[in-house]
Amino acid sequence: MNRRSFVKASSVFSASAATLTACSSPKSAGNETDSAPFVDEFALNELTINDLQKKMQSGEYTSAAITQLYLDRIEAIDKNGPRLNAVIEINPDALAIAKTMDQERKDGKLRGPMHGIPVLIKDNIDTGDQQMTTAGALALEGHKAAKDAFIVAQLRKAGAVILGKTNLSEWANFRSTRSSSGWSSRGGQTRNPYILDRNPSGSSSGSGSAASANLCVVAVGTETDGSIIAPSSHCGLVGLKPTVGLVSRSGIIPISHTQDTAGPMTRTITDAAILLGALVGVDPDDAVTLESRGKSATDYTQFLKKEGLSGKRIGIEKSFLKGHEGVVALYKEAIDVLKKQGATIVEVELMKELQGMGGAEFTVLQFEFKDGVNRYLSTANARVKTLADVIAYNQKNQAKAMPFFKQETLESSEAKGDLTSKEYTEALAKTRNWQQRIDRLMATNKLDAIGGTSIGPAGCIDLINGDYDTGFYFCPPAAMAGYPHLTIPMGTVHGLPVGFSLIAGAYQEGALLAMGYNYEQASEKRERPGFVGSLISG
Repeated sequence: MNRRSFVKASSVFSASAATLTACSSPKSAGNETDSAPFVDEFALNELTINDLQKKMQSGEYTSAAITQLYLDRIEAIDKNGPRLNAVIEINPDALAIAKTMDQERKDGKLRGPMHGIPVLIKDNIDTGDQQMTTAGALALEGHKAAKDAFIVAQLRKAGAVILGKTNLSEWANFRSTRSSSGWSSRGGQTRNPYILDRNPSGSSSGSGSAASANLCVVAVGTETDGSIIAPSSHCGLVGLKPTVGLVSRSGIIPISHTQDTAGPMTRTITDAAILLGALVGVDPDDAVTLESRGKSATDYTQFLKKEGLSGKRIGIEKSFLKGHEGVVALYKEAIDVLKKQGATIVEVELMKELQGMGGAEFTVLQFEFKDGVNRYLSTANARVKTLADVIAYNQKNQAKAMPFFKQETLESSEAKGDLTSKEYTEALAKTRNWQQRIDRLMATNKLDAIGGTSIGPAGCIDLINGDYDTGFYFCPPAAMAGYPHLTIPMGTVHGLPVGFSLIAGAYQEGALLAMGYNYEQASEKRERPGFVGSLISG
């Protein structure tokens, strides 16, 4: 989640000028930056799922060979070279899984488009194997889940190779009001592959940085408010936050049962559609997924048509037409692309409705976080069994667990009551009202989607003061409504990517992917990262 949506309440949603100051030093990331430029000649750079399937089909590569290339890439890019610090743990079983998929291919058994494809997943998602699940927290170090999360089981069933786990903002950025996105006590600070002293955003920081830097084909992130969309935007990716209920949350360390979801983080719309198809499914252990029956698809690539914008009515967030001139220029260019592809543009003002929300969303998440984490830890194989235990562990181990910022968000959540509290129910009513607000705006203007700038360009990594507002943050409405949100690269400002967002009503993923695919194919704004040391040196 993007904590700024809570800390600064409605002020974060203004289209303030994105700060593009030079960061003090790449060392602020906790790593040295190599003086010599990095020469990137990776054999699998920018290859898609379909590209790799063709290579496996032809015999040019096996899944084991592809997996080994990505493992070598992680060693070269993540642990050495630019040192992105995006991968928190490698799956020791990855090559064995790949070899099994290769044997199945030889035997004529193909499970689908994900067969033999390496995937990185966020370290708040359970795997019932040798890997830990810690949400980046030292308090959970050593915790190995008893079984796979539902979505991990879905990936394995689809033939995917679980390559490893990605670093994240600790506790999905729900630990402190002064946190640095992408930092965790277990994993350290993840860096942005475009300019290394810039923040990749969070909380799916490692998934964003890794997928962008070609450490994997595709990655899985999770979102409560902005945690898929913001790092995807900052890292030049396609990111899709599905409707809450389309993808199971069981086996994922929670923040909010009303807003949490997992989703794809990829370099192309097509790969996002393929990965989404592998993730969806009704899970008896997550009751909200029962609502997706008859509303989901097993193949979302069926929606990908180049004329996906033709005849569509797109609401454009008016407030984002002001602000940082570089970002606004990209936004206006994106709007022109929509028009040229046959869409009708209608200016709307959705973001102004956030005024007066106060801290309602933050209040909801505090209550739900306490409830959800206590439930998760009560049956986990971890040394801590409650949120209170986590707080106590951090206090006892401050030098390692809290060297830069503290845990006031954990503490304020622990101080809340249960989910019958009047404070909670009143705040929840305010946030859930966003479904009606979005539905009403779309119906009044006969819209197929609402578009906006996902978030401003990446800010500097600052472990002392934490993140700062870079403007144009479009995530809260869809997050609070539980509605789908898609971001697609729309260009760069001073070498830093910025995404264009589309949101729509519940279970409209197919429609969003169709429109996003048309925009992607017409604009072609994805750029490979250059691993530049800093804005000054670059």
